[in-house]
Amino acid sequence: MARSRLNTGACVRILEACMRSKSLIEGKKIHQCILKSNARIDNVVVFEKLALFYVRCGEVKVARVVFDQVSSRNVILWNSIIRAYAWNGQYEKAIDLYYEMCDSGIRPNKFTFPFVLKACSGLKALEDGVEIRERAKVEGLDSDVYVSTALLDFYVKCGCLSEAQALFGKMMYKDVVSWNAMIAGSALHGLYEETMRLVFEMQETGNVPNSSTLVAILPAIGRTKALCQGKSVHGFRLRRAFDKETLIETALLDMYAKCESLNYAKRVFDFVGVKNEVTWSAMIGAYVLAGCMKEALALFDKMQIEGVVTLTPATLGSVLRACAKLTDIGRGRCIHGNLIKSGICLDLTIGNSLLSMYSKSGNLDDATNLFDEMNLKDVVSYSAIISGCVQNGNAEEALLMFHNMQLSGIDPDIATMVGILPACAHLAALQHGRCSHGQLTVRGFSSDISIGNALIDMYSKCGRVDFAKDVFYRMPKQDIISWNAMVAGYGMHGHGMEALTLFHDMLRKGLKPDSVSFICLLSACSHSGLVAEGKHWFCAMTRDFNIVPRMEHCICMVDLLGRGGFLGEATDFIEKMPFEPDVRIWGALLGACRIHRNIKLGEEVSKKIQNLGAEGTGNFVLLSNIYSAAGRWKDAAHIRLIQRNKGFKKSPGCSWIEVSGRIHAFIGGDRSHPQSAQIHEKLDELLVEMKKLGYHADGSFALQDVEEEEKERILLYHSEKLAIAFGILNLRPSDPIFVTKNLRVCGDCHSAIKLLSMITNRTIIVRDTSRYHHFALGACNCGDFW
Repeated sequence: MARSRLNTGACVRILEACMRSKSLIEGKKIHQCILKSNARIDNVVVFEKLALFYVRCGEVKVARVVFDQVSSRNVILWNSIIRAYAWNGQYEKAIDLYYEMCDSGIRPNKFTFPFVLKACSGLKALEDGVEIRERAKVEGLDSDVYVSTALLDFYVKCGCLSEAQALFGKMMYKDVVSWNAMIAGSALHGLYEETMRLVFEMQETGNVPNSSTLVAILPAIGRTKALCQGKSVHGFRLRRAFDKETLIETALLDMYAKCESLNYAKRVFDFVGVKNEVTWSAMIGAYVLAGCMKEALALFDKMQIEGVVTLTPATLGSVLRACAKLTDIGRGRCIHGNLIKSGICLDLTIGNSLLSMYSKSGNLDDATNLFDEMNLKDVVSYSAIISGCVQNGNAEEALLMFHNMQLSGIDPDIATMVGILPACAHLAALQHGRCSHGQLTVRGFSSDISIGNALIDMYSKCGRVDFAKDVFYRMPKQDIISWNAMVAGYGMHGHGMEALTLFHDMLRKGLKPDSVSFICLLSACSHSGLVAEGKHWFCAMTRDFNIVPRMEHCICMVDLLGRGGFLGEATDFIEKMPFEPDVRIWGALLGACRIHRNIKLGEEVSKKIQNLGAEGTGNFVLLSNIYSAAGRWKDAAHIRLIQRNKGFKKSPGCSWIEVSGRIHAFIGGDRSHPQSAQIHEKLDELLVEMKKLGYHADGSFALQDVEEEEKERILLYHSEKLAIAFGILNLRPSDPIFVTKNLRVCGDCHSAIKLLSMITNRTIIVRDTSRYHHFALGACNCGDFW
């Protein structure tokens, strides 16, 4: 059958017209005519135009089908499909087609290399890019401005800035695109000074910055908070009368937000004509950065009312941070629920934002469930859940999460370590803390101030104030938090004079103390009985440093005076306070009444506490102790009855000790520990030795009106004594025994542990809710003052 012939020229002209108008339907009709006519069109131009037409209309898959039908393909046709793949983000296909082209004997030209290098940039395929550069050299095209610029962009996006700089220096001709590639690379790597130098040098060569230049440099300006420079760029943009591009305006808005200039950010936002989801997201983020969480959520609501449906991860992240800050868990849950209902996949950024929101709102169960459901986790995910565990008092779970993170092969960052060190501090897990210290030293984090501060706090709370001191003096730079942490460390261990000396050193160095500095100093004076010094610095705080006393400062003063036996002065101090005393103030005075066994004042203070509404069991226990010490068992029982009727349940005494990296917990009288039999046997042996040294159980701390022998048994098995006995059984004789307790050490335990330190010739350190007690050779460094 004879084949009809189509007019090749007509086909080409019609396809070119369809390309210009993107008339997909008309172009398909031409394609159908070619197929139906069974025409033999040997002219490659028609197939090239047909392929290009489909590329222009975004039909890359169909374009490839047409491409595969061509028996003789020229470089233009190969380039058109490679370019289509590169433009549409199908980078692997673009690179594969390039290699297929080379294997077929077609030599790439100067238009091939920019497209395939763009694909390499998208995949960060460094090896492929280097190989392609070598081929460009062979073809003598590596110095072509378009090829060189594509190579420049490739190296920048692959993180090879030095290679990019070397290539840029060798380029004979640099256009605006070349300069922009280098400027964007420097900005991307956080080199602000280098970025601005390039911008100035670009202008000196006669190249005028365009909108792409501004979009590249504004994020760098924002990161360095160079507001003056940012305003200059804004002025340049206005003078040059660039088109009202949403991309530039959004970049300006983001820059002002990062420079903490909310008013300018709002003015830019209001000026934007067509706002896209990125513009809205930038403004919501600006409010969050400025701490205006309610405004951020209000704008989010307005955004949805205005019909902006597409929610970027950045938008959701900002909104969820606002929810976390406001503890608006209801709205956060609603957003989470809508995401699930709409079928939107929770990407890593959104998942981490939700994790942080649940953790900071105290919903650890929700955070843990979400964490377990996340298929992909990174260091931010683990840091969020670890911080959540620590903030919600679950330090053991935080250490477990940290261990799992390491097993998964994810390296911790500074935020992770700042989160895990407080967990070690809370559990007094010295071995875990020291291992963490070693890790962060190996990773080069030890010079970070926040890490140093966390280490000082951790070592202090793990009983090693000497290690804390070593960290403090090795820090390349200290801030006020560092000094405060070290003063607090000395104070909690009863080293009041060392705390005062360090405070004086801080003043000599020209550092201005803040309100926290004086809380730490006054607390140190209180724990060491330095009444005169404490009174002096309390007055100096206002007189010399213009710091108005807060409730926390007053609590320290009442504690200082009360512990020192100046109960009348402490009472007068409370009455003269410029604000109403709260339960904590009266609680401090009640604690002093217990120490000095002042029943009358204790009863008066207790009534005031009950009128205000007791915040917990502690104050009931204090008054009960006072009555018990005086043998007024009925009154003690009556207080415990009031406590129960008000719904307050006494927390059982719990102590824990770390041995070989494992935390062992003990509750008073508990026999659940695997070594319980040996522990009780050891305590019975030690009781015999203590009695030889004159020990008599102080029944006033038994809190029950039972026989003396029964009181002795109850007191012998207090949690801290169980933990100490376990330490004696499992630690080397040269190792100090460090025990942490959730309540105050009772007077009987304090007396007993002094004797135990003498009998065993060991250093015993006990951390209770009040302070640290260092027992050695039959004495405690608190001087029985706690």
